[in-house]
Parts: sequence; structure tokens; C-alpha cells
Amino acid sequence: MEIVFATGNAHKAAEAQSILGSSFAVIMPKELGIAEEIPETGATLEENAIEKCTYLWERCGKPCFADDTGLEVEALDGAPGVHTARYAGEDKRSEANMEKLLSELQNLGPEYMTVARRKARFRTVIAYKDGNGRLYTFEGILNGHIACKKSGSGGFGYDPVFVPDEADGGKTLAEVSPETKNAISHRGKAVRKLKEFLEHDK
Repeated sequence: MEIVFATGNAHKAAEAQSILGSSFAVIMPKELGIAEEIPETGATLEENAIEKCTYLWERCGKPCFADDTGLEVEALDGAPGVHTARYAGEDKRSEANMEKLLSELQNLGPEYMTVARRKARFRTVIAYKDGNGRLYTFEGILNGHIACKKSGSGGFGYDPVFVPDEADGGKTLAEVSPETKNAISHRGKAVRKLKEFLEHDK
């Protein structure tokens, strides 16, 4: 089954493909000639995922899904949240986003250098529309904390500063194997819920 993923990020597409498995072929919009940036103007992760999925479905009419992910840091009242990708600016630079996040926490004072004060979670919402345009949503959450400095070269986005509760040895998402990340990640959990739905819905 072909399913279109509303992303221009090849890393995300590869992650989704590895989880969905060989029964599904994940297609990126550019493969269908859809090259423009897909809008995301919602005030919540749910609104953004639905907006992106709907935009794509209206242009291709195929089963498609979109995700929106937010990093929600307890000490920052849930920020960066829906602004996660653009936390340090519209150019979506991961390095700048991480530097801003580490700086914001440091500015709160030395007591915010402890794990207990740096609790955070990644939350992914997936919106899926089938070939008839029916909408479904799925959520995945990964709890953890923000490291005091970047560590690891794998992954993407905020992975070098996020330490998941479910990983051994206090490793960041950028230090665990791709297999481990897929097994525990917020996006992996949401994509597996989507997979279970698709397999049941056949």
C-alpha cells in the first residue's frame, strides 16, 4: 500500500518506512511533484498535523499522513511546544534551537542543572486521511529530560540534548542506535499506532 508522508525530511521518511514495514511504501510529496512548503499555521500540534494532512490529501487524493512534534519542557511552561522547529528562528536550524534551549534553562539559575528540574517530553501527533478523506489521529509521547550539554552525533533536531527515560545509561537520543530510537521514540510510538490501525483497517 502506498502512503504519502507530508514531509521533506528524508530522515523522518526513512524512520517511518522502517516502522511501517514492507507492506507499505512511504512516498514523499516531492515524488508526486508537490514541491511547495506545506503550511502549518495551527496553534496546537493537533491543528498543525491535520492542516498538513488535509493540504496534502486535497492535492493527491491518496492515503496520506502528517505529523507534528513538540518538545515540551516543564521548567519553560511547555515551551518550545508548537514552536519547536522554529524556536530560534524561521530558518529551523537545529544547532540554534538547541543553543537557545540550553541557554534558557541555564538562565533560570544553577538549581536548574539537575535532572529533576529539567524534565521534558517529546509529543508527536499524527493525522491520517484514507483514500476517502476520513480523518484519524494518533499520539506518541516520550518522557525524559534535557541534558546540560549536547552529546552524540546520530539522529536529528534536538536529539543531542534529549535524554529519554527509556534509554539505558543516560544516553541522549543522538547516542542510541537507530533501532533503539525507533523502539522508544515519540514518533515511533505514533507511527506504530498508525500501522496497527492500517493493518486492522485493511
